[in-house]
Amino acid sequence: MDVNQDAPALARSETEIAADPETVWKLLTAFESWPSWNPDVSSVTLEGGLEEGSTFRWNAGRATIRSTISKVERPRLIGWTGRTIGIQAVHVWRLEPSHGGTLVQTEESWEGLPVRILRGKMQRSLQKAVDGGLEHLKAEAERRAQSPG
Repeated sequence: MDVNQDAPALARSETEIAADPETVWKLLTAFESWPSWNPDVSSVTLEGGLEEGSTFRWNAGRATIRSTISKVERPRLIGWTGRTIGIQAVHVWRLEPSHGGTLVQTEESWEGLPVRILRGKMQRSLQKAVDGGLEHLKAEAERRAQSPG
């Protein structure tokens, strides 16, 4: 699964996380717990299990997004599509074991009329969201990896 490389807004980010891939995977794919570690997400409701075709609704900022899980390859890749206010998104997360931890790479593309009209603003907003989500994931995964039990 890949994002749209030709989309008007495209963001990528990666980081090394000092936690094993399974810890990162469990955190990333427990959608309904996102608000407990990501202050940019206020609610998530998963409809179905962690499988291709399941949907989840979530609120990030002022947007309500309906996403559909498109690809699940535990514990190394998850991707979904999403829609909100005229924007179509594709988001992919890749996890690889690395130096006793996990290399996490994420990328997202946005398409749609609002993105074409406000391309620069949307690009900045998307990059900020991708970077922020990755930073919050890293902080929580490393906190959990350091916690006993």
